[in-house]
Amino acid sequence: MVAECGATMAELGHSERRHTIGETDEEIGRKVRAALDAGLIALLCVGETGLERQAGAAAEANVRQLKLGLRDVAADELGRCIVAYEPVWAIGEGGVPCSPADAAAVHGALRAALKEKAGGAGTVPPVLYGGSVNLQNCRELAAEPEIDGLFIGRAAWRAGGLLAVAEAALAVRRAMAG
Repeated sequence: MVAECGATMAELGHSERRHTIGETDEEIGRKVRAALDAGLIALLCVGETGLERQAGAAAEANVRQLKLGLRDVAADELGRCIVAYEPVWAIGEGGVPCSPADAAAVHGALRAALKEKAGGAGTVPPVLYGGSVNLQNCRELAAEPEIDGLFIGRAAWRAGGLLAVAEAALAVRRAMAG
C-alpha cells in the first residue's frame, strides 16, 4: 500500500518496534522480503541494548539482527537495501551518543557480514549510523571511514537542524575526498 501511495522506502526493525511492540527478527525478515517484493528500498535498522553492550556483545547482536533480517534476501538484491546501526541505548530522549570509534567497530562487523552475504554477486549496501546524531558529534561520526552516512533523529525534527547537520557532515566528507 505504501508503494502505491508513492513511497520508495520502508524502515524496518526500528528498536521501538523490536522492544516496545515485540517484533521478532523473523517478523522483521519477512517485512524486509515484503518491502523488496513491493519494489521498495528496505531500510533495516539494527542495534544492541545497553545490556548487550555491557556484556561486550554489541557486534554479535547487530550481526545476528542483520543476518536474520536479510535471511531471505538474495545477494543480487542487497543493492536495494540500506542498513542503519542505531544502538538502543543511544537513541531517543536522554540517549548517549556512541563514540565514533565504537560505532566504526560495529559498522566494520556489519560490513564484513554484508560482504560475506554479497559474495561476488551483490552490492554491499551502505551502513548508516543513527543514535543521538547532532551538530556537536556529526563531524566526528562523518569522519569515520566505516560510516557511510548518518541517520538523523531528533536533530532533524526542524528543517534548520537537519540542514546544519547535513552541511557539517558533508563538509567533512568533502575534505576527506580531497
